Amino acid sequence: MSRIGAMSGFLTSSIGASSIGVTCAAVLALPLTLPAAAAPARPVGARTAGSAVPGDTRSLPLVPLTRDSAHGTAPEQGLYRDDVGHFSLVGVVWDNPDTELHGRVQVRTRAAGTGRWSGWQDVETHNADHGADPGTAERASGQVRGATAPLWVGDSDGVEVRVRAEAEADGADGTQTMNARSPLPSGLRLELVDPGDDPPPAGPPAGNPPIGTLKEAEAAASAVNTDLAPFAATEIPALGRAETEMQLMALRGDQLTEAQRSKPYIGPRPGIVTRRGWGADESLREKGFVYTKKVKAAFIHHTASGNNYRCSQAPSVIRSIYRYHVRSMGWRDIGYNFLVDKCGTIYEGRAGGVSKAVRGAHTLGFNTNSMGIAVIGTYGSSKPSAAAVKAIARLTAWKLGLYGANPRGKTYLTSGGGNLYPKGKNVRLNVISGHRDGFSTECPGKQLYAKLGSARSTAARYQGR
Repeated sequence: MSRIGAMSGFLTSSIGASSIGVTCAAVLALPLTLPAAAAPARPVGARTAGSAVPGDTRSLPLVPLTRDSAHGTAPEQGLYRDDVGHFSLVGVVWDNPDTELHGRVQVRTRAAGTGRWSGWQDVETHNADHGADPGTAERASGQVRGATAPLWVGDSDGVEVRVRAEAEADGADGTQTMNARSPLPSGLRLELVDPGDDPPPAGPPAGNPPIGTLKEAEAAASAVNTDLAPFAATEIPALGRAETEMQLMALRGDQLTEAQRSKPYIGPRPGIVTRRGWGADESLREKGFVYTKKVKAAFIHHTASGNNYRCSQAPSVIRSIYRYHVRSMGWRDIGYNFLVDKCGTIYEGRAGGVSKAVRGAHTLGFNTNSMGIAVIGTYGSSKPSAAAVKAIARLTAWKLGLYGANPRGKTYLTSGGGNLYPKGKNVRLNVISGHRDGFSTECPGKQLYAKLGSARSTAARYQGR
C-alpha cells in the first residue's frame, strides 16, 4: 500500500457530487509576525476537529555587526540567540518586496535534541521571482514583504544569522568594500517558524460529517473538494483511467468538444494529500478563494528549502512554508498550487479545490491560467528523485487533462509583468515549463529543470497521446 493510502484508509470517490462555491473575500490585514516570546506548549495530539493546528512564528530584528564609516551604513547585520524555543525553518524578510537583497545570508542552528551546532548554511536570497502578479489585490495588500527562500533546519532551539552586503573590488589593489549600489534592505528580520506537531492520524470520515463540526475556513477548504472525495477527507484517492474519464465528463462535460468526449486525453488521477491531511491551519490564510478561467500551463519549482528532510517530515515542512508565506511574507495563502516530496507524494497547496483553476503566487507575472508545482528541496546541484519526477508527470497528466492541455505542447500566456517579459506581452511557453521560463531565476534548479523533458513525455503517455 502507498504511503498516501496507508495514511488515509479506504476513501471512496464521490464523482459528480456538488461542491460549495466560495467567493473571494476582501483582503484581510494579517499580522506579519507573532510576539517574540514562544507560545505556550500544547500537548501532542491535543488538536480536535475545528481547532487550530499548533505552531508559531517568531520575528527578530537583525542588528548591525559592522559599520561602514564612509557610507554610514551597516554592510553586515546579524543575530545570535540561544533562548528562542523550538523552530524548524528559518528565513530573512525585509520591508519592501520590490527591493532585492544583494549579498549573502548564512545561518547556523543548534539541534534541540543534541545541543550541537550545525555548520554555516547558505540561504537562497533571490526570492523576488515568486509572488502574486503586479496589480492584483494580493500584491497590493500592503502586507507583502521581501524575503529569502525558507530553509528547513529541523528541530532547533538556537540560531545565529549573518547577512553580508555584496562587495566588489575597489581599486587596483583589489580591496573589498561595500557595494554602494546595493545596500542591505531596510527592516531585516529573522523569521523562526515552528510547524507544530503533526495532527493525529485521521481515518476516513464517518459518512459526511456536517459542515458545522468544523470551523468556517476549515469547512470551506474541504467543501471545495467534495466533487472528488468525502467532506473532510485527508486524501483525494487515486483513480483508474476509466473512472478518471467518467469524472472528467462529470466535472467538465459541458465544456468539452465532441472529439474530446470520444477520445479524452487525461491521465489517471493520482492520490493527493489534502490540506486537512498535512495539517493546514486554515485560520492563517485569507478567507475566500481566487480563480482564473482555466489551466493552460504548469510551472515547475523547487522550494529551495534544502534536502535535509525525511519524507515523513514533509507535512511539517509544508506547514512551515505555509506559515512563512502567510505570516512572514504577507501572502494570502501558500504560493504553490501543489507540492511534491522526494518520495513522490503529492500535496494540495493553495486552497480552492485541486480540480479547479486556483490562482497561486508562484511565478511572478504568470499566475493567471497556470498552476505551480513545487518539489520540496533544492535542486541546483542535487538531482531530484525519480519518484518526484514521476509524480510531476502523473499530476500534470491529470490536471492539464481536465483543461484539454497537451503536456508536450506549447501555449500562450499573457505576462502580468516581470523581468523577462513586460506586462501585456503574449508569450509562447511550453505547457510544462520551468519557473525560469517565465522569470529570470535559478528556480527550479539546474538538475530539476533538466528533467522536465522526461516529465513532459511521460505525462503525455499517461494521457494516452
